[in-house]
Amino acid sequence: MRILKSSFEVVERRAEHAVKFFYSHLFWHNPGVRELFPASFEDMERQRDRLFAALTHVIAHLENDTLVPYLRDLGRDHRKFLAGPEHYAAVGTSLIAALAEASGSAWHPQTEKAWSEAYQFIADTMMAGARASEDPPWWDAEVVRHLLYGQDIAVLTLRPHAPFPHVPGQYASVSSGRVPTTWRTYSLGNAPRPDGTVDLHVSRIEGGRLSTSLVREALPGDVLRLGAAGGQLTFRREDRPVSFIAAGTGWAPIRAMLEELADRPPDQDVRLFVVARDAAHLYDRPLIDQCAAAFGWLSVTYITPAPGQHRNEATGRLATALSNRGLWPDQDVYLSGPPQFIEETAYLLEGLGARPDRIFYDSVPVSGQGQGQGQGNRPMGFGEWFLNRPDPHWHNPSGRAPREY
Repeated sequence: MRILKSSFEVVERRAEHAVKFFYSHLFWHNPGVRELFPASFEDMERQRDRLFAALTHVIAHLENDTLVPYLRDLGRDHRKFLAGPEHYAAVGTSLIAALAEASGSAWHPQTEKAWSEAYQFIADTMMAGARASEDPPWWDAEVVRHLLYGQDIAVLTLRPHAPFPHVPGQYASVSSGRVPTTWRTYSLGNAPRPDGTVDLHVSRIEGGRLSTSLVREALPGDVLRLGAAGGQLTFRREDRPVSFIAAGTGWAPIRAMLEELADRPPDQDVRLFVVARDAAHLYDRPLIDQCAAAFGWLSVTYITPAPGQHRNEATGRLATALSNRGLWPDQDVYLSGPPQFIEETAYLLEGLGARPDRIFYDSVPVSGQGQGQGQGNRPMGFGEWFLNRPDPHWHNPSGRAPREY
């Protein structure tokens, strides 16, 4: 593991060159693979950014004992790309070539051997997971309702054509025929229903072609594709107080867990903090208020910037609110929202005494530090750049994984 990490430190200094070399090598030697990737220049630029962020994330998790089950799940998910052994081999060859090119004189036979063995292990584990799965590669799902909140937030209700298994708090990757070859992950905003429908909460990202299409163009009758549900932001029933902290459409998985709790009320009090860039983005406030009125075990605090203040002030106001509420060492805390929000809030909570092993969220680290996420700039999971899965699925099955907000 040490040789992989040390060689990657060298590659980091030439990240942009390494990523561009990888794609150039892959498409030149495997022209048929190009059609699996986004056609637009903007989407490919984002994909290059995601590649390096994903590599950084992989290196940081090489010795994580959850890596094998994660890779098996990832391989299962990649069946929606019709990924075969030839694709894994092509990507591996181009990856090694790109790493060698970026490393220059620091690349040695021992380095190539270590990377080749590591990649082969990852590819073999993913393919084994794909072979073992009994689920379909994807689920076709019809849009039966499209609710628009303002210009940039929509809730889509889908009816999968076959039973779609999921649990409250998970997310699913989504693809639309309006934006071919593009997949993104979105939170599922409901607990399982008798009619099998699921809600997607989508926030439009400037320049995000799929999010823009889903928010502004999707119509009832459209058919989307859903990848298998994933993520570990699911409710742990422990005899402890609970705090939910949601920002933006990160409210979706929290809403799903609250639906679950409504059917089976918790033994302890539940606190909900809802953070939004402005009052207009509290798009589900009527429902939240109904929950607060109906459930004696639930208390709700809304956090928005003061009138005329920058939207980032909401985070500062959240810090004040959290500081005024004690007993964090005794809490289970569930975070959901943009990656930087999660990182900053988790750091704040630990400073207030919350136990790291009781702070649950699905995320990857923030980009710009070799670690990123988010609908517009999140990195791909390691297997994603494998075959153009532009929505990350890098998750730690112990409770931390990515999704879109």
